[in-house]
Amino acid sequence: MTTLADRPAAAATPVADPAPPRLTDWDSTLAFRRDPYRFIGRHAAALGTEVFETRLLWRPTLCLTGIKAARLFYDPARFQRAGAAPGALQATLFGRGGVQGMDGAAHRRRKALFVALTEPAAVDDLVAEVRRAWQAAWPAPGASAPFSLYHFAQPVLTHAVCRWAGVPLPAAELPLRTRQLVCLFDGAAGGLAAHLRARWARRRLEAWLTRAVEASRAGRGGLVAGSAAERIARHADGTGRPLPARVAAVELLNLLRPVVAVSVYLSLMGQALHVHRGERAWLLQPLPDPAEREARRRAFVQEVRRHYPFFPAVAARVCADFTWQGVAFRRGQRALLDLYGTCHDPRAWADPWTFRPQRFEHDERPPPFALIPQGGGDAATHHRCPGEGIASRLMGLVLQLWLDEDGLGWHVVGDPPALAMDRLPALPLGGLVVEPVARPAAALIV
Repeated sequence: MTTLADRPAAAATPVADPAPPRLTDWDSTLAFRRDPYRFIGRHAAALGTEVFETRLLWRPTLCLTGIKAARLFYDPARFQRAGAAPGALQATLFGRGGVQGMDGAAHRRRKALFVALTEPAAVDDLVAEVRRAWQAAWPAPGASAPFSLYHFAQPVLTHAVCRWAGVPLPAAELPLRTRQLVCLFDGAAGGLAAHLRARWARRRLEAWLTRAVEASRAGRGGLVAGSAAERIARHADGTGRPLPARVAAVELLNLLRPVVAVSVYLSLMGQALHVHRGERAWLLQPLPDPAEREARRRAFVQEVRRHYPFFPAVAARVCADFTWQGVAFRRGQRALLDLYGTCHDPRAWADPWTFRPQRFEHDERPPPFALIPQGGGDAATHHRCPGEGIASRLMGLVLQLWLDEDGLGWHVVGDPPALAMDRLPALPLGGLVVEPVARPAAALIV
């Protein structure tokens, strides 16, 4: 007689790994392209999750959103940047061999160079260069036709950042180099023609700066001695040997390009001043204490950076198996963190979709994973952009010029422009077309 104890044990039924919710579309690339800033947040809300899976560019991709997801995403034991960015972005926006695609000790060494180049005293010098260039270029009231703030700012910023960085730029070349630098961030994710122009622009810019690096190393000039550009050209990255000249050119573009890209934020700040009249009145209210006035201006800048779109998302790869929120993450998976949606996470921000600069008036340092338009965590150790402070300072400078300087005020021509959320970067239609006015801020108080 066979007892139960004598029977062979039944084979154990394997437990399926927990999988994230998945979108039903076979590939979501076109849907993402149509609404890049709201795609992740919209689907996460519909699925009731902070992480879901879809296909982008035919590859399975995990999409994450929210402050908790941002804290996870910047854990270097779980995510890495090497090999994460699509090849199209490496060929246009980032370049190959640059700091954005590095991890670990190599990333920290390379990042330390950028942190040193953007220390407060250096940023002060850049702000002074932009001030001079902006004042010199701004047309007198009645002296020009209406123009786009976005397009006006670009050559001003290109001229100023090249002078500051120590990259010689003849006046005759300024329009060309401005167009090429703008292509890197304004054309990378556009249609096919714009993307090809961005690729060509990067090739020409890298060739130009590679020649300058090689000339500097050979003692034939090329870069201003002692400048930020020359420091990049001489940087050894802990190896004792300078970076390859082309990689040095890539990193030099990583210094120049983000400054020119502040033109996006300046047009968005102009949009905010024009549209949000109650908050504009709060900003312009006379205050006896200059420190309080400056605090309000910094708060306005911070809220523009939080509320308005800049980068939609950032990519990484899972570097070790783990489980989070009941979902299995597998080594090698590509992941996208929703930057725009996280800046509007209701778990981190009260009334997140309302433009309200007062939220920053007495608390200018939000949690490092809540305000992440240019990446999260610590700039010195994580993949947060070290140029974030530059963007804030330049926005504050231009806001001050608009509000305080005679002849540097403006008013918007025509009806209030809509924000084009289906383009990268998002902008007011027309780049915010304005007309100069004689008195500071006079056109803003209407």
